Amino acid sequence: MKLSDFDYPLPQERIAQTPLEPRDSSRLLVLNRKDGSLSHSVFSSIGKFLHPGDLLVINRTRVLAARLFATKLKTGGKVELLLLNRREPGLWEALVGGKRISPGICISVMDDLQAEVVQDLGGPRRLLRFNRPVSKELDRIGYMPLPPYIHQRLQDPERYQTVYSQEVGSAAAPTAGLHFTPHLIRELQQAGIGMAEVVLHVGLDTFAPVTEENIAEHQIHTEWCQLSPQTASQINQTRLAGGRIIAVGTTSVRTLESAASQAAAPGEVEPFEGHTDLFILPGYQFNVVDAMVTNFHLPKSTLLMLVSAFASREMILNAYKVALEEEYRFFSFGDAMLIV
Repeated sequence: MKLSDFDYPLPQERIAQTPLEPRDSSRLLVLNRKDGSLSHSVFSSIGKFLHPGDLLVINRTRVLAARLFATKLKTGGKVELLLLNRREPGLWEALVGGKRISPGICISVMDDLQAEVVQDLGGPRRLLRFNRPVSKELDRIGYMPLPPYIHQRLQDPERYQTVYSQEVGSAAAPTAGLHFTPHLIRELQQAGIGMAEVVLHVGLDTFAPVTEENIAEHQIHTEWCQLSPQTASQINQTRLAGGRIIAVGTTSVRTLESAASQAAAPGEVEPFEGHTDLFILPGYQFNVVDAMVTNFHLPKSTLLMLVSAFASREMILNAYKVALEEEYRFFSFGDAMLIV
């Protein structure tokens, strides 16, 4: 397939700039893969489309408040940092904005917090060594990084976190989970719908555009994920009992399918921890995911290709066409889809 096969027209006004309140008041478009039929609902009613014995798999990663404003020590020139990956205490890979940020340059974030550029990693990426560990301070000194298509300031940083986020490490939120509220989770559990947890730390490359016309040539981003023995047991028991595995978001899909690829028996998962570079394209045979909660994704993106692999390109593009006609809100702060 070609990159142009995954393009669609998107008016700018359909890109949601702010989240709705309450979280579960977002709209829900339900796509049935068997016949391509669509139905319209609200996220707070998602339980109507789930069954007792189903298992929702959520990603409990938490976004780093990793955007920092700094200055060059010698010249006072402005520098903007986005910390991406901690290699060891005090040593970070980062995106750096500013002029002539080369190895040896020293940067001041605060009076007692400085960093030296120790390596140019190509493009805007740099390796920085801070004069002390900063991980525990980021909630106090850092700002929430938002996707490049969101231009309005976020008043409450917690609205770019899921209500169940725990493990700090993402550069972007697993946005399908933003629709859940504590009340809705309790309601689903009381209806006999289980919840299991995985972790996948989302990288900024999730927003990187695909540029190769032959999409098979695209180098997919690598992300760290973890599926625990407890979660593996929950998933395998659910499938044995005839329940469905419902991935909340493409990050949960990648984690689940990566764990399934290690399993000895088809349809099962094994505990998994490590980096995944799984690239899911149309033609991929899903091993463990039976249904998916997801948002509306960017044109020509790897995420749009993933959901097109789960349903079909034709079904997904038709669903997006209907969503645009019905004025659904798109992307991170937008409305949701349930694909069954």
